[in-house]
Amino acid sequence: MVSRRNFLSGAGAITAAVGSATVSKAALAALPEPVIQTSADTQAPLVPPNGRPYNPVVTLNGWTLPWRMNNGVKEFHLVAEPVVREMAPGFVAHLWGYNGQSPGPTIEVVEGDRVRIFVTNKLPEVTSVHWHGQRLPCGMDGVTGLTQPPIAPGKTFVY
Repeated sequence: MVSRRNFLSGAGAITAAVGSATVSKAALAALPEPVIQTSADTQAPLVPPNGRPYNPVVTLNGWTLPWRMNNGVKEFHLVAEPVVREMAPGFVAHLWGYNGQSPGPTIEVVEGDRVRIFVTNKLPEVTSVHWHGQRLPCGMDGVTGLTQPPIAPGKTFVY
C-alpha cells in the first residue's frame, strides 16, 4: 500500500524533474544579472524602483538583494559561492555565502508578491535553499533528496 508520504515524495520528485527539464536555453539567457558585492557597506536603495509600494527594512547585513519585475513577478538572482571574510583583524574565515557575502543578502518581498528566485551554484558541492517564512509548493522547499533534487555545481535552479 502506498502511503501519503511516499506518494507526495514521488510526486514532488517528478514535478521537480519535469520543471527543471523545461527550463530552456532562452530562459537561462534571460536570467537577471547576479549582484556581486565586494564590500559590506553597500546600501540598498531607500525606495524600491518598481513593484508594490512598501517601506524597506534596515537589514543587519547592510544590503538587500536587487530585483527586477518581469510580467508581474519579482525576480532575484542568488549565486551560492565560496566567500573569504575577515571576521576580526587577522582572523580570516573561508565560508559559503551568496553573491560574494556571508551572510547573504536580504530578499525583501511583501505579502502578495509573486516571486521567482534563480539560484546558481558556484560551490564545489551540490546545494539547495530551504526557505523559511514563505508559502511555497513542497517541490520548492529546498530539502535535498526529499522535496527536490540538489542543485549541481555550475547549474541554476529556478524557485
